[in-house]
Amino acid sequence: MDVLTGLPPLEGSVKRGGSLADFIWFRCGGPAEWLVKPSDIEDLSQFLSQLDPAIPVLPVGVGSNLIVRDGGVRGVVVRLPKSFAKISIEDGHRVRAGGSAMGITVASKARDAGIAGLEFLRGIPGTAGGAVRMNAGAYGREVKDILVEATLVMRDGTVETWPLERFDYSYRHSAVPAGAVIVEALFKGVPGDPETIGAEMDRIAAEREASQPLRSRTGGSTFKNPPGHKAWQLVDAAGCRGLTIGGAQVSEKHTNFLLNTGDATAADIEALGDEVRRRVFEHSGIELEWEIQRVGDAE
Repeated sequence: MDVLTGLPPLEGSVKRGGSLADFIWFRCGGPAEWLVKPSDIEDLSQFLSQLDPAIPVLPVGVGSNLIVRDGGVRGVVVRLPKSFAKISIEDGHRVRAGGSAMGITVASKARDAGIAGLEFLRGIPGTAGGAVRMNAGAYGREVKDILVEATLVMRDGTVETWPLERFDYSYRHSAVPAGAVIVEALFKGVPGDPETIGAEMDRIAAEREASQPLRSRTGGSTFKNPPGHKAWQLVDAAGCRGLTIGGAQVSEKHTNFLLNTGDATAADIEALGDEVRRRVFEHSGIELEWEIQRVGDAE
């Protein structure tokens, strides 16, 4: 036990009151009680195996799909550093990616190796670990279409490799338990021409740039698409385009995105999302479900 922190020893870094607003996309919200960055899988495994089971653990990637409430997050937030971002090409048109590797980087490595089928990762603004956890998808494909297996460090420190079937994937959901950290994923594509793959990635990038508020303080898609509907169309039809609460605004460019216009609190953003949900239900009778994860204490 580290006498300064009361936490188990760690080769990586531990910071009390570590800022999350510094890197999550919305750039607001409270700190982590403890922000932990392990040096490697063994370091993380040892740390979690010795950590008091009563202390909650929350893995966070780049926070592109996260509202951190203003009171911050109790317990340990695990953020995988660049040492977990390695990507390698394997036989059988497979790509092995560390948990903190960005989707765009995984797609680019696959393109360079002539592996098609991973282009949609260009349109996912998060890490490989986050994408595996939530079955991230875009442009007609999802992680479940390309995942072979992934390695997890469980909350008790055990290291497990799960085949695709064990994730029990559904829309933006998996069976990964709370506190487990996805440290590596193995994806499989098909043979392809690098130029053709690159052109598809460019198309995806251009489409995102044209339709989404990428240069704003925002999150990913706010609400899940209900069966047979597009969330943004329901939000638009309910008259919510441009709606504001405090410093939070529904994007004029794409109504399934919320914006921090400069001084929004996490409470502003969450309240705006709930007001949008209320108005959509009043207008269409459809209850939108949050896709963005909301974590931490309100105050």
